[in-house]
Order: sequence, then structure tokens, then C-alpha cells
Amino acid sequence: MLENLSSVLIFLFVFLILVDLIKNKAPKNFPPGPPWSLPFVGDLFRIDSNRIHLQMFAKQYGNIFSIRIGQRIVVLNGLQLVKEALVEHGENFAVRPTVPLSEDITLDKGLVASGGYQWKQQRRFALSTLRNFGLGKKSLESQIQVECRFLNDVIDKSQGQPFEPISVVNNAVANIISCLVFGDRFDYSNSYFQRLLKLMNEAIYLEGSIWAQLYNMFPWLMRRLPGPHKKIFSHWAIVIDFVKLKIKEHKEDWDPSTPRDYIDKNVPNCRFNEDNLCSCTLDLFAAGTETTSATLNWALLYMIKYPEIQEKVQAEIDKVLGPSHPATMADRANMPYTDAVIHEIQRMGNIIPLNVPRMAVKDTTIGGYTIPKGTMVMGTLQSVLFDESEWEAPFTFNPGHFLDEEGKFKRRDAFLPFSAGSRMCLGEPLARMELFLFFTSLLQQFTFFSPPGVEPTLEFKIGFTLQPKGYKKMTHIRTKCSV
Repeated sequence: MLENLSSVLIFLFVFLILVDLIKNKAPKNFPPGPPWSLPFVGDLFRIDSNRIHLQMFAKQYGNIFSIRIGQRIVVLNGLQLVKEALVEHGENFAVRPTVPLSEDITLDKGLVASGGYQWKQQRRFALSTLRNFGLGKKSLESQIQVECRFLNDVIDKSQGQPFEPISVVNNAVANIISCLVFGDRFDYSNSYFQRLLKLMNEAIYLEGSIWAQLYNMFPWLMRRLPGPHKKIFSHWAIVIDFVKLKIKEHKEDWDPSTPRDYIDKNVPNCRFNEDNLCSCTLDLFAAGTETTSATLNWALLYMIKYPEIQEKVQAEIDKVLGPSHPATMADRANMPYTDAVIHEIQRMGNIIPLNVPRMAVKDTTIGGYTIPKGTMVMGTLQSVLFDESEWEAPFTFNPGHFLDEEGKFKRRDAFLPFSAGSRMCLGEPLARMELFLFFTSLLQQFTFFSPPGVEPTLEFKIGFTLQPKGYKKMTHIRTKCSV
């Protein structure tokens, strides 16, 4: 009996390995990659999850290569290949792959994970709605200026003592997107909202962990096993409940004659059921908070690390704005050095190094190789923002990358922090406005530096986004009068 059972188990094991090998056999003219992979887990063992964006095998296999992490993935490196796929063949890569973790978190695909007609309609509606409520207009600019004053007041209350900037910066940025989608801002002393932001930040971090990768490879198993991946679901459940509560409140006091925000504009729209509205709202809230706040936290860290650059930014602010005039977007054209510093922060900060993955909707030739329909594709932003053929000193923090010989701001083709093509970040105009206004307001009012004996470090932690790891505390001195 035991011998028969052993024989059956050995047969099943060998059978499953053969099925896995046949299923994942590389098709003809497929991009090169590691010559062999382990059954089921593929090349996962080759990847350091803490440095995944730095070691994607390009030096060994070239700028286009393939790896197996549960499924075959084609990785594109460098400006030329990324633009070829996402811009020249953008329609062929306008769909997101199926990701079990994302599908199990929300009841609907929302803005980020949807594709085809549904995605086009939702994106168009989101853009038009956000424009109606101020995106790209003076009204939103004024709203951000007000939030700048709130943020400055909170920092000023530390009276020059060391303080932790991440939570207050996150709150400030979250308040802008909150006003657009919820119609409300939240005070910095609101412990419930602070907890929501903390849970959201941790969930996004865990989504880039090895546990999340295992979940996407073996969802049927990981759903039943304990582990850190369970926190992803519990954290998002609390944030989703908050979004659902806001939708419920909007439905109860909805006035069709005076829509207040994104949710109000969606209430009567039969194209969006409540699950879809919740998912789209969650996407806007999370994406509109996480990436911009992470960039601003990198900005403060880089200013501490490079005080001579901070001084030059402040000198330009003094020259153009003076001590008390709040910056407007119209001032940016007269502040090329500050603009260049912000761009260099975005480049070096490298918030989404691997980009959000796409999927080929038809067989497509990229870089001379065939990418079959249904293949996941990752056009890595890390490789573009640090492309040695595009940047003079790619691994050095150098605002000169964005300045010409006369000191005027210059655009760079390889500056793609918001990705490229039809699925580039729809929040780019909002992020640009927030980064300029918050950054200039902070440096107009404060000079930031580390507490005595603390050396700033540019170490990072990587989840779905790249976050600064190197500072728990910072301090400041008051440089100007209050805005």
C-alpha cells in the first residue's frame, strides 16, 4: 500500500514538473534570459527583493530579456526600448495583466487594473471630473497654497526641535486629493486619518515584498496560509471601509445641482456601480497620496544631504518671491534652478522603479524579438531615469541635468517618472503642481538639516514604491517671515 502511494506521489511530482516545463517553454524568437529556472517558482530565487530594481540582468542578457516569476515576463531597459513599446506600440500594451493579489483586494478593477473600453471610459471621466474641480486651474492652486500654510504651521510648532517629517508631509499631500475626491481635508491631529495613511503606506510597501510575489504565483495556496501578506488585505480593508463610508455619506446628502467632488459626479452615473466607484476612488486616493508624498520626503532628504543646493534654491526663491509672497505656477518659469532641482529629485527618487506592468494584447515585435499575446511586460523606469547614454552623470544628484549653458531650464526625453504612452499617470498635472508649490513653500520658510551627530543617508526601502529609509528625524531653522 505504501509502495503504491509512493509511486503515485512520484508520478504526480514528475508529471507536474513536465507540465510546468512544457507550459513555460520559451516561444520562438523570445527575448533571452536565464538558461534554466526552477519548476513552479521560476527565477524568483535569483532576485533580491530589497534590490530588485538594481539587478534586472540587463548586463548579462541585454536591454530586453525575459525572466520567470510565476509566469514569463519580458523586461525592457533603456529609453529607446521603453518608448518603442509604450509609445510606438502603445495600443498593444495598454492592458494590465491579471494579478491575483490586486483582484482579491478590491471587488472591481478600478482605474489602475482595468483595460479596454472600461478603462478608457473611466480614465476620460476621471480626468474631466478632476478638471471640473480645479485640476490645472487657479482654484486648485489656491487650495494647495492654503495647505502649504497648514503644513508650515505644523512644522513651525516643533520650534526647531528634531521632528519626523513623513507623517505630516503625507497628510498634507493626502489632503489635496481628498478634497478632489471626498470634498474634505483632514487635520494633522486627526489620529484616524493618520492611521489610514500609515496602513495604506504599509500595504503598498508589502505589495512589493516576496510574500506578495508568492501570493501572485500560488494564490490558491497563499489564501490559506498565514504570513505578512495577510496584512495587505486587513490594511486595505480598513481603507476601503473608509472610502465606502464616504460614498454612503455622499449618497445621503447628494444634491444634483451642486456636485462637490469626484464621488458626487459619480453618484447618478449608471455606468459605474458602487464597487467600481469604490475601486476608482481608492485608486485616485492611494496613487494621489503615495507617489507625491514619497517624492517630497525624498526632496527634504536631498536638501539635507546637499545643503549647498538648498542654499541656491533659497537664493532663487528670495530673488523671485521674496520673504512672504506665496509661489504660483506662473512663477515656475522664472525659477529654473528650483524647477531643475525638483526634476532631479524625481529622477533620483525613482519612485516606481519597475513601472506598473503591462500585458501584450497581440503578438508584437520589440527590439527584434517577438513578444507573444498575453505576455507580461515591464518597461522599467529605473533604466530610463539612470540610462547612461542619456544622462551626463546618471548616478549623481546633479540639477545641471535640467539646465542649459545659460542656466535656463531644459527638458529631457529620458525624464519619464510618470511613465509614457496612453497609460501614463493621469495625475501628472496635479503632482507637478503639488511638488512645485509645496517644495518652494517649505524652502521659503525653513532651512532643513539633520540633528547634531546624525549623518543623512540615501538608503531606501522598496515595496511597490521606493521610499527613503535614511531619516527618522530632521530639524529646521526659521529663515523667513510667515507666508
